[in-house]
Amino acid sequence: MAQIIDGKAIAAEIRAELRKDVEAFKATGHREPHLTAILVGNDQASETYVRMKMNAAQDVGISSETRRLPATTSEHELLDIIDTLNKDESVDGILVQLPVPDHMNERKVCNAIVCEKDVDGFNVFNVGRMCLDMKSMIPATPLGVIELLKRAGIDTFGKNAVVVGRSKNVSMPIAMLMHADGRNETGAMDATVTICHRFTPPKELAKYCSMADIIITATGVPGLITKEMVKPGACVIDVGITRITDPNTGKTKLVGDVDFEEVRQVAGYITPVPGGVGPMTVAMLMHNTFTAAKNLAKINKS
Repeated sequence: MAQIIDGKAIAAEIRAELRKDVEAFKATGHREPHLTAILVGNDQASETYVRMKMNAAQDVGISSETRRLPATTSEHELLDIIDTLNKDESVDGILVQLPVPDHMNERKVCNAIVCEKDVDGFNVFNVGRMCLDMKSMIPATPLGVIELLKRAGIDTFGKNAVVVGRSKNVSMPIAMLMHADGRNETGAMDATVTICHRFTPPKELAKYCSMADIIITATGVPGLITKEMVKPGACVIDVGITRITDPNTGKTKLVGDVDFEEVRQVAGYITPVPGGVGPMTVAMLMHNTFTAAKNLAKINKS
């Protein structure tokens, strides 16, 4: 039976560490770090995610605010707001909760946030630096996955890893961080990485997964990874999250990409959904915000 990697507990440890670090930062004469979130429209899932982030900020001693804009807000108006926040020295971190309304260009919006305040790590310059194994703001979910592996003591050096999914904000950064050279600035994981996606034939997906020491899946396809696809003792990290209706109770519940009850019988380590990667994403966003505050304090001092 697999050992469960408790993302909720590890995230709580990180938040406790951050709380102390923020207090020490303030004790040296700095103001508390500040995070501004922008929410366009009234998507309920986005409202929930932003609320979780603001609660986490309060928990670790980061001040925060949420700018709520109507769905009718023009792209130009949003870009003007971002520009104002970019220039505001009292703001350390900026995030625009995705998705944005269809009439906005998501890439243009993400690139409008200056790299130093881009706590989501979605600006193309931050993405490029990460891909070159240079210090940058790394997206919170990939950073959370890497931190889970490190804190759980999972050996990745020279191991075979399969990343299932190829999204630009999650799977691609995970694959980059898993394969890159640990001697460089990102402190990456030195694994041998295979990327699978929706057009990988099922037989090929099963073949690659069955050879993997580490499987990281982020597709949003419930039950995609089954017991037969997992090598005994492998580590399985489930980033996927989908709300489904339980056929037995008729109630909705959250599930991942992995057939958890079956896979845990053969895997060595496994993350649950919920309670695995999700809490780590929020914790690492707070980590990024504090990092931004420290970096900007040094820039402003000089």
